[in-house]
Amino acid sequence: MPLRPGFDVERFNHFGEDYLPGLVGLVLTEVSEGLVRGELGLRKALLAPNGYLHAGAIVAFADTLAGYGCIAHLPGNAQNFTTVELKVNFLNTATQGALYGEARAVHLGRTTQVWDALVTHGEDRLFRCTQLVIYPR
Repeated sequence: MPLRPGFDVERFNHFGEDYLPGLVGLVLTEVSEGLVRGELGLRKALLAPNGYLHAGAIVAFADTLAGYGCIAHLPGNAQNFTTVELKVNFLNTATQGALYGEARAVHLGRTTQVWDALVTHGEDRLFRCTQLVIYPR
């Protein structure tokens, strides 16, 4: 599926500002054919009480990148999407600075899309997400 016109960085940053992406502080930096990139500044609110980065913050970041990629590449007559599966491997943690992420399309089908997201802060974290494309009834 080609990139849908008008689904750019500004649109997605505005789209998510009143929802979880805005709450965690995700900022998109690139939306292009088969690729979405973003940044997440780390702060105390994203840490678990044990002082380490909360796994949910990483998953929210990676899942949002993959989800925005899916939205930007939906088939013309598709209505929406939903995540049907995700997997994440945590290889390290971080407490300050920023996370950098990119989601790349692995499969852009008519009924499912698969995106791999790589989140980095020194060590890599791998995330895979499969989305179900939804059509009007």
